[in-house]
Amino acid sequence: MSARVALTVAGSDPSGGAGIQADLATFAGRTTYGCAVVTALTAQNTRGVTGVHPVPAAFVAQQLETLLDDVTVHAAKTGMLGSADVVHAVVDVLSRRPVGPLVVDPVMVATSGDQLIDDDAVDAVRTALLPICDLLTPNVPEAARLLHVEQARAVDDLRDQAVALLDLGPGAVLVKGGHLAHALGESTDVLAVRGPGGGTSVHLSRRPLVATSNTHGTGCTLSAALAAGATTAGTTGAAPDWPALVEEARDVLQAGLLHADRLGVGSGNGPVSHGAYAWGEL
Repeated sequence: MSARVALTVAGSDPSGGAGIQADLATFAGRTTYGCAVVTALTAQNTRGVTGVHPVPAAFVAQQLETLLDDVTVHAAKTGMLGSADVVHAVVDVLSRRPVGPLVVDPVMVATSGDQLIDDDAVDAVRTALLPICDLLTPNVPEAARLLHVEQARAVDDLRDQAVALLDLGPGAVLVKGGHLAHALGESTDVLAVRGPGGGTSVHLSRRPLVATSNTHGTGCTLSAALAAGATTAGTTGAAPDWPALVEEARDVLQAGLLHADRLGVGSGNGPVSHGAYAWGEL
């Protein structure tokens, strides 16, 4: 029996907390074989990023084409793509060579509020990448930036924005409410799913707050866990059960947060523990 294979298309984080390193660790924790296409090299640690070296779009495309010439991929996720040229290169390849369910973590705005990509890249994500994506996973500021609206302040806003984002083309949208967690007293994410008949269903996923500052890589870990879960649908051709996969992926992340303080990696905001769920830490 062949392994389930997931692909990440994202940047590299030498500290291991986020990017392709976090994705591959999360895939492994979900008993999924991981492949990676690198979009950027970064110089960073748990205290911050000191430099970014983008990979040329043509070489990102070459990595994808070469990989897909040989390996069958059952689901994929994108993370930091960095530029409009890279977004279009990835869309061109994946439009011609489907890789099973595609999870898009837009990686536009850091938890700190820093803007990570320019307006041209945001427009490319909005107009080119979202129409081919099966699940979009923006955080609060990313959802607002994609929609050109004010940031959500309540669960009703998360719900409205998740539904509105469906009009940009994805099959499902998970708006992550982590930026509102302290105000709400819990971590609430909102999933909107387009039904086969054109209707929309909305699901709320709640978890207790975890008291930790070690949250580096939360978005990468969640989207990677979702892609790993979706590989099962990718092997059968069935539509992913996004509500169930979201609950499972949130359990993976919750375990990673609960175990994060025990890692002791770095002197800044450390990483979540990507493999904690597999170790029975929840």
